[in-house]
Amino acid sequence: MPNTFLPTLEHLATAVILLDDQSRIAYLNPAAENLFGLSSKNLIGHPVQHAFTHTEQLASAMQQALTNNASYIEHDLTLGTHAHGKLHLRCAATPLQSDKHYLLLEFHPMDRPLKLAREEQMLDQTQANRLLLRNLAHEIKNPLGGIRGAAQLLEQELEKPALREYTQVVIQEADRLRSLMEKLLTPQHAPHFSALNIHEVLERVRSLVLAEMSKDLEIQRDYDLSLPPLMGDKEQMIQVVLNIVRNAAQAMQGQGTIVLRTRIARQVTLIKKRHRLAIMVQIVDDGPGVPTHLRDKIFYPLVSGRPDGHGLGLTLAQDFVSQHQGSIEFDSEPGRTCFTVMLPLQ
Repeated sequence: MPNTFLPTLEHLATAVILLDDQSRIAYLNPAAENLFGLSSKNLIGHPVQHAFTHTEQLASAMQQALTNNASYIEHDLTLGTHAHGKLHLRCAATPLQSDKHYLLLEFHPMDRPLKLAREEQMLDQTQANRLLLRNLAHEIKNPLGGIRGAAQLLEQELEKPALREYTQVVIQEADRLRSLMEKLLTPQHAPHFSALNIHEVLERVRSLVLAEMSKDLEIQRDYDLSLPPLMGDKEQMIQVVLNIVRNAAQAMQGQGTIVLRTRIARQVTLIKKRHRLAIMVQIVDDGPGVPTHLRDKIFYPLVSGRPDGHGLGLTLAQDFVSQHQGSIEFDSEPGRTCFTVMLPLQ
């Protein structure tokens, strides 16, 4: 290991991977661990192809640099990762010589500006959604009380017991809508922060969903058990994860595999604020994917991919995450959908 390089590479914001003369990973810095969702302790000594998918362009860039013994830059590199799906990157491959021959790979995300703009847009959207839902809930809640009261009075005046079945329908539906309005009003209450183990949240959700669904659904764990506790509202976090996992299970009709993954993320920007450390929670399923026509508006209120869905689950999840100064985003294609929740560590 060329120790002379390490102090500089360790603190770079640029993702760097160092390969030995057999194209095995000799080192990757914290920025690379964060970008690719990798752990250095699990990859040191393994071929670089084991860490990624769709490595054809990367292999070509490496070969160009080694053949010419000079730096080679691939300006439009597509590289597949197990944690984040496909990434679009600019990659510089540079041969180095110390006690041995090494190849230095530098990766620059091409979609970073787009991600920052998307986060800002999502924050504005969350605030607008919160105001819309609160106003909507208040406008509907009061008339519902009147409808329910009128149905109860009417029921007392009915002589035929069979007719009371209809008033009971009115009362039950009014109660159901009132419950829905209470959910809409929930985000206005401030979260109650306390020390929170994110794995307790995931285990609770896992138990709930497995109890609801058929035995054909498998929920796998891929936890980093070394994660420290974060400050958060446990009930809100349970609701966030439950809404996402339940959506995935229903989209797969209770058949398939969902993976719950946790990792540490370093040097991340969330809601315009830089954080040294954050907890990354990923919910990955092998279902049909988010329909194309819904991808740009999936967090909007009252937008659902199911005929019987109310379209509030992801809206509330987004609101709860924003109250924790975090972010939520997704990447989807048929056979793989990944929702990523980032929560800062204070």
